[in-house]
Amino acid sequence: MTDRIISFVMSGGVGSRLWPLSREDNPKQFHDLSGDGSMLVKTLRRLRARPNGETPVFVIASERHAARVNADIGAIDLAGGGAIFEPTGRNTAAAVATATLQTLATYGDGIVLVVPSDHEISTDLQFWETIEKGVPAAGDGRLVVFGIKPTQPETGYGYIEVSTEPASVLDVVRFVEKPDLETAKAYLEAGNFFWNCGIFLFRASTMREAFKQFQPQIWEAAERAFKAATSDLSGLYMPFELYETIPSISIDYAIAERIENIAMVPATFRWNDLGSWQSLLDVSPSDGHGNVVIGDVVAIDCENSYIRSEGRLLSAIGLKDVAIVATPDATFVAPVSHSQNVKKIVEQLEKSGRLETKFTPSHDKVLVSGAWRQRVHHWLFEETLPLWSTAGVDQRYGGFFEALGFDGAARMKPKRMRTMARQVYAFAVAKQRGWDGPADALIAHGLAFMDGKGRTDRGGWVRTLNVDGSVADPIEDAYDHSCVLLALANAHMCGNADALRLGAETFAFLDAHLEDTRLTGFLETPAGEGTRHSNPHMHLLEAFLAWHKATGDRSHLKRAARIIDLFRSHFFDAESWTIGEHFDDDWRPAEGQKGDWSEPGHHFEWASLLVDFAARSGQKDLTAYARKLYASAIANGLNRATGLAYGAVSRQGLPLDRVSRSWPQTEAIKAAIGLDGCAGPDLKPEIEARVGRLFRWHIDPAPLGLWIDQIDERGRSVASEVPASIFYHLVSALTQYLDSTASPEPVSAK
Repeated sequence: MTDRIISFVMSGGVGSRLWPLSREDNPKQFHDLSGDGSMLVKTLRRLRARPNGETPVFVIASERHAARVNADIGAIDLAGGGAIFEPTGRNTAAAVATATLQTLATYGDGIVLVVPSDHEISTDLQFWETIEKGVPAAGDGRLVVFGIKPTQPETGYGYIEVSTEPASVLDVVRFVEKPDLETAKAYLEAGNFFWNCGIFLFRASTMREAFKQFQPQIWEAAERAFKAATSDLSGLYMPFELYETIPSISIDYAIAERIENIAMVPATFRWNDLGSWQSLLDVSPSDGHGNVVIGDVVAIDCENSYIRSEGRLLSAIGLKDVAIVATPDATFVAPVSHSQNVKKIVEQLEKSGRLETKFTPSHDKVLVSGAWRQRVHHWLFEETLPLWSTAGVDQRYGGFFEALGFDGAARMKPKRMRTMARQVYAFAVAKQRGWDGPADALIAHGLAFMDGKGRTDRGGWVRTLNVDGSVADPIEDAYDHSCVLLALANAHMCGNADALRLGAETFAFLDAHLEDTRLTGFLETPAGEGTRHSNPHMHLLEAFLAWHKATGDRSHLKRAARIIDLFRSHFFDAESWTIGEHFDDDWRPAEGQKGDWSEPGHHFEWASLLVDFAARSGQKDLTAYARKLYASAIANGLNRATGLAYGAVSRQGLPLDRVSRSWPQTEAIKAAIGLDGCAGPDLKPEIEARVGRLFRWHIDPAPLGLWIDQIDERGRSVASEVPASIFYHLVSALTQYLDSTASPEPVSAK
C-alpha cells in the first residue's frame, strides 16, 4: 500500500538575496522568475503531481501574505490541505513544529514532507522518485534529508557530509555551514559532500519526540498557539500573542544538527534554489551572448549578464558577467560572482530603516501605519542630530551656524535670533524623546550665546547677530520673540535653570513693547509701522501653547485665545477656506498680489495648532476650521507632479511661488497627525504618504544628516545650502510622527 504523504510548503521567507525584486511585501516565492507561474504555484503543482498515493498539501505562510496565497492556491486542488498563516515570522523550526502538530491532529502519525516554496525543480517525476526512496527510512523513524550532488565549489549553500558506502539511502555524518571557496573545493573533490536543499521527510511522532528532547520550549509554545488557532474558509490563523513566544531558530540548528541516525537520499532531480542573480542567469533563457534580458532593456556588446528592468528604460554597453536589476525605486549592480552578497546591502538598508527592503513601489499602495518609523528614527537620531550637534555648533564664537553646505561644512553667515532659538528647541525636543546626546550642554550653549550677545536694553531680543556675536540688526521682531519663547518653554521642560527667568523677561517685553494697544494682536516691531502679518501671530500661538504645556498656567491659554480671535475675525476667509498673509494696519487684506497671497505650509501649520488649542480650551468648533484649511491646502496648494506643497498660491489656487520647500511638507505631516486624532476620516495612510514624500524628495537625495530645502516644480533641487532654521520643523514633525505611531504599552493584568 502506498503511504500517504502530508506535504507542507514553507512560504514565509523574504528572499533578500534577490533584492530589489524580492521584498517583504512581495517575496520571491510570489514571482514568476523562470516562466510558467510563481515559485509557490509551481511548488504546489509539483507536490500534487505525485503519481500514486494520497498527498494533501498545506502552505505555511505569513499572515500578511494571506490574500496573495489564497489567490495563488485558489485554482489548485490541495486534496484536503489548505493554508496555515503565521502572524509573525519565527523561522523554520516553528513552521516544522506547526506542520507536525497539524499532521498529528488531522492524520495521526503520518509521513510528513516539508519543502521550501521558492526552489526551481523542473523534473517532477524525478522529484517524486527521489522522495519515495526516503519513505521507508522515514517510516522506520529516521529523519530523512535530500542532497544535491555539487557541480561546482559553491559557497552559498550548506553541505551534508555522508558515509562513503554506496547506497540509495546514505547515513549523514554531519551538516556543515556555508564554506569558503577553498573548503568548497575540498568538498567537491572529496565526493561525499552534498548541497543541502532544505527538504525534510519524517514521521510525525519522530519530529514530535525530537522537539520534546532537544527543543521543548519550541514545541510547547507551538502547541499552545496551534490549539488556540482559529480557522475560516481562507485558512488557519495562529494567535499573535502566543505564536510570537516561540523561539526563533532554524530547523537545522534546532533539530537536524542534534538528532542521530539521519538518512540522506541523493537527489536525481534538477534543482536550483534561485537564491542569487547568478542562479537566475543559469536557469533563464538567454540570448546568443549568454545574457538574460528582461523588461525595457537595450544591451549592446554585453556578455553573460543578467539585465532586468521593472519600469523605465535600462541601457548597458560593454558589460560582462554583471547583474543589473532596476525597479522604480532602486537599482542593484554587481558582478554576478558577487550577487550572493546582496544580503549585505539589504542588511545595511534595514539598519537605516529604508523602506525599499519592505515595500514594492506602487502608486496605489497603502502603507501600514508606522511603516516609516525605523527610517525616521534612524535618520533623526543616528544621522541628523549627531551632525547638527557637532558640525552645526559654533564652538569659537558661540551659538549655532545659520547653514551648512552639502559637504557638511559651516557657512559663515549672520546668525538670526530665530535660528538660534529653533536649534535650542530642536535639541530640547530630542532630549524629551530620549536622545542620549549632549542636549543639556547644547541648550545651555545656545541660551548663553543668545542671552549674552542678543539682548536689547529693554529686555527684548535682537533680530540678527554677526558670526562673531556682535549685533548686526538690533530690531526687536515679534517673529523672533515667538521662536525664543518656544525654545525657552522646551528648555524649561528639559530642566534648564535659566529658561523660566528668561521666559518671564521675554513675556514682560512682549506685553510692554509689542502688544497692540488696541488689543488686536501684536506689532511686528515696537515701531509698529508697515504691513502686518498673520505669520508671527501663528508662531506666538505656538509659543503660548508650549508654555501652557510646560507650566500648566492657563494665562498662556488666555494669550493664545486672543490669537484665535484674530484668526476667526480677520485671518481666515470663509469663502475660499484660506488664510491671508499680508494686511494693513486695520487687518484688511493688503492691496495687490500681497492681499491674494496664501501659503499652503501655513495652512497646515495653523491646522495642527487649531487642533491643539481646541483640545486644551474646549473650543471644539476649531477642528472644523482645521479641516477646511487642510482640505484647501491639499486641493489647491500641491504640485501635482511631485505631491509637494508649493511655496504660495492665490486665494483661487493659482501658483504664485512654484518652489517647494522642505518645511511645508513637515507641517503637512503634523496637520494630518493632529486631524487623525479627531473624529473624522482615517488619515493614517495620508500620514505615511506625506512622510514618504518628505524622504523621497527632500531627505534621501541629500548627504547623511542633511536635506534638500528647495525643489523646483519639475522635481529638481535648486538648493545651494542647508538652512539650520528648517531643523526645527523636521524635529517637530518627525518626533510627532514617532509619538503617533508608537505601539501602546501593554496593560498588565492585576
